[in-house]
Amino acid sequence: MVFAKYFIHRGSSISFAMKTMDELRTKLLIVIDNSQFYYGLLSIGDIQRAILNGYSLDSGINNILRSDYIIAKPIDSKEDIKKIMLSIRAEFMPIVNENREIVDVIFWEDIFEKQDKIPLDQFDLPIVIMAGGYGSRVRPLTNVFPKPLLPIGDKSMLEEIFYRFNRHGSNKFHVSVNFKAELIEYYLTQQNLPYTIDYFKEDKPLGTAGSLHLLKDKLDSTFFVSNCDILIEQDYAEILKYHWENKNEITLISAMKNIEIPYGTLTTGLNGMLEGLSEKPVFTFQINSGMYILEPSVLKDVPVNEFFHITHLIEKLIKQNRKVGVFPVSEKSWIDMGTLEDYMKIIS
Repeated sequence: MVFAKYFIHRGSSISFAMKTMDELRTKLLIVIDNSQFYYGLLSIGDIQRAILNGYSLDSGINNILRSDYIIAKPIDSKEDIKKIMLSIRAEFMPIVNENREIVDVIFWEDIFEKQDKIPLDQFDLPIVIMAGGYGSRVRPLTNVFPKPLLPIGDKSMLEEIFYRFNRHGSNKFHVSVNFKAELIEYYLTQQNLPYTIDYFKEDKPLGTAGSLHLLKDKLDSTFFVSNCDILIEQDYAEILKYHWENKNEITLISAMKNIEIPYGTLTTGLNGMLEGLSEKPVFTFQINSGMYILEPSVLKDVPVNEFFHITHLIEKLIKQNRKVGVFPVSEKSWIDMGTLEDYMKIIS
C-alpha cells in the first residue's frame, strides 16, 4: 500500500506526528490502531489547537483526535468523493469499509490533477511587507539584487509572498522600502501584477516596525505583517480566526524548532553524583517566524521616525497587559531565506 506511509499509530506523540507531517510534506495523517485498522484522522489544525490549549508535545495524539472527520465508503462514487473533497479542501480522502479496513486513499492530485487548492475561507485584508533591509546576511547576492527580488523558482521572494496572500483573497499590499527602493519598484511595475501595491519609504533604517508609523492614516482594519525573506505554509485564515476569536492586538506566528544535542548529556547532583543521563536529547522551542497579525490600534504605539523593532512593540503591549497571542506552525512549514546558507538550501 503506497498510502501506508500516511499511517500513524494512535499511541504516537504530538511531536512524532509533527515530524511525520514535515517529512511527508502533508497536513493530514491517518490514525490506525494496533490491528492496522482505521481509527481516525489527525490534521495539523488538531495539533495546533492542542498546543494552544496547553498540551505538551509529548502528549499522545489519542487525546486530541476529533470524531467528526469525513471519510468515504467503498460504495461512494468518484464524483461524490470529488464533491466532498472540493467542499472541504481535503488533502486526501481515505476509503474505509464496514470492518474499518482502509481499502484505498484518494489524493487531491488524483482527482483535480494540477488544479490549485484555493483555501476555503477567504479574507480581504491589507498586507504589509517589510522589504527595506540591506540584506547583509545574503551577500554577495545583495550586492547586485535587493533581497526581496532574489528568485524563488520562477518568482521573486516578493512575488511569492504576494501570491500566497492573494490565494487567500487579499490583493492590497503595502511594501516598506529603503535599500535599492527604485529597483524594487521598477521591477514590480514591469511585472504588471494584478495587485494594488503601495510603497512607503524610510528615510533611514527604522528597524522591523519603525516604518509602520507611516501607515497610521492608511490602515483601519486588521492587517498582516511579513518579513520579505520568510514563507509560511499554512492556511492563513486559521491564524486569522485564532487572532480574532482571542481578541488579540498582535498575534505572532511561531515555528517549532527542534534542536538535537549530538552528545549524551548528564545531570549531576551534590558532590558530582550522577543523577541521570540522556543520549542525544532533542529540545523543542517556538521561535519567532517573522509573520504577524496586528490590529490598527497598535500603530499609535509606534514612535515617529525612530528605530523600533516589532519586538519592542510586542514588549510594550505585554507590559501594558494587552493581548499578544502566539499561533504555532510546524518546523518545515516555516521557510527562512534570511541568510545565504538558508537561501542556497531552498533553491538547490
